[in-house]
Amino acid sequence: MLRFIDKTFLCIAVLCAVGFASSAQQAPPAATPTNYSPAEAFGPLFYTQNGNEFRSANGAPGAKYWQNRVDYNITANLDDTKHQVSGTITITYKNNSPDKLPYLWLQLDQNTFKETSRGYAITPPVSRYGAQGEKFDGGYKISNIAVSQKAQPVKFTSLVEDTRMQIRLDQPMAALGDIITIKMDYSYIVPKDGSDRTSHLTTKNGEIYAIAQWFPRMCVYDDVLGWNTLPYWGAGEFYCEYGDINFSVTAPASHIVMGSGELLNPQEVFTAEQLKRWNAAKLSDATVHIRSEAEVLDPASRPAKDKLTWKFKIVNARDAAWASSKAFVLDAAKINLPSGKKALAVSAQPVESNGVDSYGRGVEYVKSTIEHYSKMWYEFPYPMAVNVATSIGGMEYPGIVFCGWKSKKSGAWGVIDHEFGHTWFPMIVGSNERKYGWMDEGFNTFINGISQDSFNNGEYKGRPTDMHRIGQSALGNPRLDNIMQIPDGMAERNIGINLYSKPGWGLDLLRNQILGKDRFDYAFRQYIKNWAFKHPTPFDFFRSMENGAGEDLSWFWRGWFLNSWKSDQGIGEVKAVKDEKFTGYTIKVLNLEKLPMPIILSIKTKSGKTETVRVPVDVWMKNTVWTVRYPTTEEVVEIVIDPEKVLPDGNPDNDKWPAAEAPKN
Repeated sequence: MLRFIDKTFLCIAVLCAVGFASSAQQAPPAATPTNYSPAEAFGPLFYTQNGNEFRSANGAPGAKYWQNRVDYNITANLDDTKHQVSGTITITYKNNSPDKLPYLWLQLDQNTFKETSRGYAITPPVSRYGAQGEKFDGGYKISNIAVSQKAQPVKFTSLVEDTRMQIRLDQPMAALGDIITIKMDYSYIVPKDGSDRTSHLTTKNGEIYAIAQWFPRMCVYDDVLGWNTLPYWGAGEFYCEYGDINFSVTAPASHIVMGSGELLNPQEVFTAEQLKRWNAAKLSDATVHIRSEAEVLDPASRPAKDKLTWKFKIVNARDAAWASSKAFVLDAAKINLPSGKKALAVSAQPVESNGVDSYGRGVEYVKSTIEHYSKMWYEFPYPMAVNVATSIGGMEYPGIVFCGWKSKKSGAWGVIDHEFGHTWFPMIVGSNERKYGWMDEGFNTFINGISQDSFNNGEYKGRPTDMHRIGQSALGNPRLDNIMQIPDGMAERNIGINLYSKPGWGLDLLRNQILGKDRFDYAFRQYIKNWAFKHPTPFDFFRSMENGAGEDLSWFWRGWFLNSWKSDQGIGEVKAVKDEKFTGYTIKVLNLEKLPMPIILSIKTKSGKTETVRVPVDVWMKNTVWTVRYPTTEEVVEIVIDPEKVLPDGNPDNDKWPAAEAPKN
C-alpha cells in the first residue's frame, strides 16, 4: 500500500531531532564518553534457533518445508443501485501440514465495517484505516454454509468472532494431504471508503467500484504460529495462502470489469471493435485505446444487453481483486518479459484522470515498471497487470492495483510503480504483512528507489537521501515505534517511517555502503527465488542475505531492525607524524553510539587535493576508537566524516576537523 510518494524526506519534518551535545575539539579519546560496546553490537548468539528440516540455516526453505493450499471458485454479482456485492464461494482447502486440524479459521475482513466490530471501536474517525465517515449496513451476511469431504457432507459447527470465522469439525482433517470443501453464500454493502483499500467513487460518468477483501478467505496455518488469526482492523494488511482463484463477476452491461489474472472471455464482454483492439494490444509496445475517452458516453461502446458476466482466473496467487465501472477509459499494451513470455499492461481510468499528466500515460507506467522489476529481480508471474484510477490512494493485489485518481505527473508514475512493486513483496514473496509490515512495504520502498532511477533515464528521479538527517531524527527517537512491532500496534503517525522508510534506508545502506551492489543483488535475488510463493519470516531473510553475501550482518540486524540504535562517529585527535617509518597523519575516529558503521573520511591537503579513505565496519568488532593512518608529505587542512551524508551519523558537530569555531557574541 502506498503511504507516501516522496520516500527521501518522509515524515522528517514532524520528527523531533535527537542528538547529544558533543565537543568538536581535538580531545583525546579518553575524554570523550561513548555509548558504544563492541560486545553488544557484535555479540554472539544472534540466532537463538538452529536451522531445521522445515527452515534451513542458510535461509532457504528446508527439505520438509510445507504450506497449506487453498483454491477458490467464486460467482459474484454487482448491484450498482444498492452498492452490493453478493455471491457464492467454494473453498477447497488442502492440509499439507504434519498436524491434524480439528478446526479451521477464515478471514471475514468486511466485518470490520460493522459498527459493533472491534476495528470500528478502536479506529479514530480521522484515520485512513476506517469507514467511520459514513453510516451503512457494513459486514458480511453469510448463509447456507456447507462442508464436505470427497463429495460427502461433514458435520461441523461454526462461530463468527468479529473478522474471523471458526469452523469446528466433528472429525479433524488428517495430516499430510487431506482435502476439505467449504461452500457458502454471502453478500455485503461496499463501503464508500473502506480503509483506503476498497471503495466506490462517484465520477461524472458513473460510479467506480474498487472491490477487494470481497470474499471469505482462509487464514494461514504455518509452522511458525499455527493459525494466524489476528483480527483485521485496517493498518495491518494481509497474510494469505496460495492457490488458484477462478471468479466471475456479473455486472451491468454498461460496465467494464477488470480483475486479477487472465480475462477468459473477452469475446463475450467486448464489442467486436474492442475485441479487435484488445487482441492488437497484446502485440503492441505502444498504448492501444480499447475504449477511448470520446467513446465513454457512446452507448455503442458497450454490448446492447442488460448484464454481462466477466470471467477471470489467476493461478498460484494469494488473493484476487476487481474493479467495475461504466466510466472507464481502457488502454492496453504488451509487456515483454525476460523469458520471452508476454503479459498485458492495462490501465482503466475515468475521463477526469485521463490527461497526459496523469493516467493517460498509465499503460506506459505499468509496462515500464513490470519490465524493470522482472529483469531486475524475478519475472512477473501473471497474464495481466491492471492499474485502476479510483478514490483509493494506493493499494495492491495480485495482477491489479488501485491508485488515487487525482494523481498528477510524477505522482501518477510513483503510485503505479509502488503498487506494482508489491507484486514482488508480498505477492510473490508471501511474507506475513499482518505481523511484519516492513517485509513488504520496506522491501518495496527499497526496490522503488532503484526503479525510479531507471525509469525513462531518471525522468522522475528524486533527491538523494540525506542520511545524516535520518540519523538525527529517525534513529533512537523515543517517539517512534520499533520496526518489528505489528502494524496495528503502531501509532499511525509512525507507520510511514517504520514500515516504509527505515527498512528501505537499511537496504540502501547494505547495498551501497556495506555489501556492494553485486553481493547484495545476488543474495537478494536468491532470497526472492527461494521464497517465491512461500512464507518467509524475518530471520529467514536475515539468514538468506548473510549466506548469499558471505557476511555476518548480525550487528546490522540487531541495531537497525531489532532495535533503533543511534550511530555517531566523531573525529578525535589528529596528529602530524614524521619518523623513519611513517610520514603523514594519524586520525583518531571515535565510535560514540551503539550502532557501528563503516568509516568514510574525506581528507583535503593544502594543494587542494581531496582523497576519500574507507575503512570497513569490522574495525569496531573490538575497538571504540580507530586510528586511520594517512600517508602524505603535504599539510592536511581539512578532514570530514562522510561528506556525502550516505551513513546515518546522528551528530554533525564532531564530523569535521579543524572544528568549526564557536560563534562570536
